Amino acid sequence: MTDIAFIGLGNMGLSMAGNLLKNGHNVVGFDISNDAMKSHVANGGSVGATAAAAAASATIVITMLPNGTVVHNSIFDQGGVHETMTTDSLLIDMSTIHPNETDEIRKKLAARGIAMVDAPVGRTSVEARTGTSLFMVGAEKHDLETARPILECMGDTIIDCGGAGTGSRMKIVNNLMTTSLNVLTAQVLTFSDATGLDRDLALKVMGGTAAGKGHMSTTYPAKVLKGDLEPAFMIDLAKKDLDIALRLAGELEVPLSLPAQAEEVYMAAQEAGRGGQDWTAIYDMLQKKPAFG
Repeated sequence: MTDIAFIGLGNMGLSMAGNLLKNGHNVVGFDISNDAMKSHVANGGSVGATAAAAAASATIVITMLPNGTVVHNSIFDQGGVHETMTTDSLLIDMSTIHPNETDEIRKKLAARGIAMVDAPVGRTSVEARTGTSLFMVGAEKHDLETARPILECMGDTIIDCGGAGTGSRMKIVNNLMTTSLNVLTAQVLTFSDATGLDRDLALKVMGGTAAGKGHMSTTYPAKVLKGDLEPAFMIDLAKKDLDIALRLAGELEVPLSLPAQAEEVYMAAQEAGRGGQDWTAIYDMLQKKPAFG
């Protein structure tokens, strides 16, 4: 049994703290919401009057909070966990914050002799409840191994992202993709509906192509990531198809902001003489001339 302080008992944190309790750990929680703390007690945990009180006997302190300012304040403000954490304790921050904030917090903790693991969470509150979260971990190797059995109580996938601060960076990269794809998906389905297509049919078709499967698991490994720019599908053809879609969308009065921006990048590729290359060569172009993005 490990003594754990859990700071932040929100939608995700409460479930994660509950899974730690189910695995036999002693979890002292703290949250600014009295209702959240009552729920943690109902789950079998205990609470502290402040974050510092919650961390008083903990060897592991977990923060799961909404932004970097709140994380920083919960650690370093009056009543923050720095007041009671010892040099043999470990802080695991599972929040999604700016990587520079992660670096600053780690540096300030290191000055106090306290180690930190950044382990932001992949997946959703559903997986938080079932204990099947994914953790993107940035840490020194020995700190990761200390944190691993604790993280395994809350998730089934622990990914070492490559050292201190890399978990925070990986989460932002991942969420850039997912948040942007969410908007693109909404725009594409709105366009599909406007053409009169059956939505279930559209989902079935796109689920069988790179549209739904994603380029990272289909076209990129097969072409540009191997250094192969010979066309399986030319940039010129991709641009032609995109232009048709945008023209039709205009006729149907469906705004497609992300595809319109994509058209500018394809146009830049053509102007750079890449029209005959594989469409994944967009990545090669942006690597060499990021201004095109």
